[in-house]
Amino acid sequence: MRAPIDPFTRERCKPSASQGVPLGGMGSGSISRGFRGEFKHFQILPGTCETSPIMSNQFSIFISRDGGNKKYASVLSPGEHEGLGKASDHGISSWGWNLSGQHSTYHALFPRAWTVYDGEPDPELKVSCRQISPFIPHDYSESSLPTSVFVYTLVNTGKERAQVSLLFTWTNSIGGVSHLSGDHVNEPFIGEDGVSGVLLHHKTKENPPVTFAVAACETQNVSVTVLPCFGLTEGSCVTAKDMWGKMVQDGHFDRESFSKGPSMPSSPGETHCAAVSASAWVEPHGKCTVAFSVAWSSPQVKFMKGMSYYRRYTRFYGTSERAAVDLVHHSLTNYKLWEEEIEKWQNPILNDDKLPEWYKFTLFNELYFLVAGGTVWIDSGVPSSDSVSTRTAGPEVTKVKSINNGVQVEQTACNGYGEDNQLSSPDKLSGSSTDGDDVGRFLYLEGVEYVMWCTYDVHFYASFALLALFPKIELSIQREFAKAVLCEDGRKVKFLAEGNWGIRKPRGAIPHDLGMHDPWHEMNAYNIHDTSKWKDLNPKFVLQVYRDFAATGDFSFATEVWPSVCAAMEYMDQFDHDNDCLIENDGFPDQTYDTWTVHGISAYCGGLWLAALQAAAAMAMHVGDYAFAEKYKGKLIKAKTVYEEKLWNGSYFNYDSGSSSNSKSIQADQLAGQWYMASSGLPDLFDGVKIKSALQKIYDFNVMKVRGGRIGAVNGMHPNGKVDDTCMQSREIWTGVTYGVAATMLHAGMEEQAFTTAEGIFTAGWSEDGYGYSFQTPEGWTTDGHFRSLIYMRPLSIWGMQWALSMPKTILDAPQVNIMDRIQVNPHTPQETGVRKIVKKAKCCFNNSIFSCS
Repeated sequence: MRAPIDPFTRERCKPSASQGVPLGGMGSGSISRGFRGEFKHFQILPGTCETSPIMSNQFSIFISRDGGNKKYASVLSPGEHEGLGKASDHGISSWGWNLSGQHSTYHALFPRAWTVYDGEPDPELKVSCRQISPFIPHDYSESSLPTSVFVYTLVNTGKERAQVSLLFTWTNSIGGVSHLSGDHVNEPFIGEDGVSGVLLHHKTKENPPVTFAVAACETQNVSVTVLPCFGLTEGSCVTAKDMWGKMVQDGHFDRESFSKGPSMPSSPGETHCAAVSASAWVEPHGKCTVAFSVAWSSPQVKFMKGMSYYRRYTRFYGTSERAAVDLVHHSLTNYKLWEEEIEKWQNPILNDDKLPEWYKFTLFNELYFLVAGGTVWIDSGVPSSDSVSTRTAGPEVTKVKSINNGVQVEQTACNGYGEDNQLSSPDKLSGSSTDGDDVGRFLYLEGVEYVMWCTYDVHFYASFALLALFPKIELSIQREFAKAVLCEDGRKVKFLAEGNWGIRKPRGAIPHDLGMHDPWHEMNAYNIHDTSKWKDLNPKFVLQVYRDFAATGDFSFATEVWPSVCAAMEYMDQFDHDNDCLIENDGFPDQTYDTWTVHGISAYCGGLWLAALQAAAAMAMHVGDYAFAEKYKGKLIKAKTVYEEKLWNGSYFNYDSGSSSNSKSIQADQLAGQWYMASSGLPDLFDGVKIKSALQKIYDFNVMKVRGGRIGAVNGMHPNGKVDDTCMQSREIWTGVTYGVAATMLHAGMEEQAFTTAEGIFTAGWSEDGYGYSFQTPEGWTTDGHFRSLIYMRPLSIWGMQWALSMPKTILDAPQVNIMDRIQVNPHTPQETGVRKIVKKAKCCFNNSIFSCS
């Protein structure tokens, strides 16, 4: 088993400044494609990222004019490439790597990308490639498909017709050195509607097999031929050099290749590649379109402790690896419909003249993480039939108290297991409340270097993207955590920072993550600190649940998770050490800034707690638990007074109430709780003057005093204008936090400051003048540009800005009467605790909930 965070190696994510839009939909494995055309960052297996490009995976072009007297042949990958041998070799170094890139441009707008070769390699031929993947908001079938399309448009600007052949080569590999492991087979196929190509059956060492399909679409003007198998070294039946020579000479392969059948399995150390050629005549001043597709069918996803599940796309295409044929057929016959839906989604934003240009592009491009962030999307919680678990002990069973017809009932709740450590029935594992809303179960990594699924303190920022675009997935994730709140895993864990031992997950605590080796069943892969003592996780759960309920209007969701909200809030009572209704931090980094120590009351955690008190009280009113609402509004009134007395200094909230050298630091993230109040349609935590004053202070100091505001908001800044260098994280600029601060500014009507603040992330991370972090936005960087943790989840919070700019109708149309004003606080009312009976409209049994009712 490997560590979820390994700061000593770069094997998982080698730095590169040539990233581009990744391929495929969500959750079925991903492959990235750099702006030079290279295919890399293979994440077919869960939690594994093979970063190096497979240089034999390429598009190439062959052009013949004047009866063959004028020829061009080139790999469509401009620039110099490392690792290529001599041109006389039998491998890919013998190909035509002669594209300078001087007249080539790359444009990215996720989930599409355009590469234009303007007169390269033929001065009289303009070639453009449009890359399209099925990422379509609110479409829970197409968006799960592991496939992409490449549409080439050829424009002949010359006076003579040209014979043009495009070549797509692919290696039987899932990245790294997997192509050398042996026993891989290639097989040609002819499909329906002119779609034909090659299947590449790949056997993995310890994981389920994968089958790739590479294909092109034959039309009246386009002829498709294939070479099912060639090798990269001398001694292969057909070498890469032989293949290239055939294309240079003829511009196509032999039609008889389609009838060859499967190849012999590769031997260890031998590489099998395949080639698909599409040839066409382009008349003078004419235009021709050629479409290719790649798909990968990996129906089972297997986690490190042996549990396997079927991926989401198998619901629509079955569990056979040969589904790759159907996937490329579907993509080549439906990509135009994909584009119509993508444009319907994107055009209102792209055509909004009020928005800065950089913002529009960055908003969509940051969504790359939902494909390339190690995403896993399974069809249901039921393991596949050949799943073998190596887990040694299941989570401990906990008793959960609920009310049934006025009678208190004890039920068992556990982390996906019954008392015999067997998987519970599928309905208990469902991530959805009804069959119609069943979207399976969804995981994404904190980062490619931080291998933990659905890290919750970071999801707090990133979740705006899922809520806006795939709300059913967002609700399913919240249901997973709601279930986890009421569970306990009593297995012992050693925490690295303090060296002490504790249990993996106590009841009432929100887990830090859904695990690594056995997600959903072995949570909290993070073991640097005991996160059950963190002060931000439980409030963040309550805030997200309320925001999601307010945005979707899903009352059944609210009643399902309400017992977990109660448990999460009551768990936090232990951190109120002086009974002033405000939680205190405990002198260690007990929140998402896990190297930044906090003492006493803190602006960040205290503000989140105030917001959670308000959200919990408001939610109690919606579900009819009026006693709970009254109790927590009373707490809010008292806690808010203490918070402002202890932290407000006249212009912002101090970092904490302690006496450390950084206690008066200006924290960029001090209004995270207020951000969620504004995002959820709830009243502001503080008066508008204080909110704007604090935001202006952050803007003037954390943003503008660091590189002139061109790299984002530094986490901590002393009031004397010097960066707080108390620890690594206090002096970092966090990309996702900067977007969150900008979103809070938008809610406060500070648009100019908001866009200037966020533009720093674009300038430093995405622009041509920046550090080269496009499509791999890190967690953060220092003032001199050194990054930490590439390809990170938190920057999805840019969708919190769009949320502020276009609040959902359910929130905007909510009753104008402040829901908090409807809660009457009676000082003589006993302060009860526990989960009480919900009024009749919610029914006494939570229908289709994560609990079973007796």
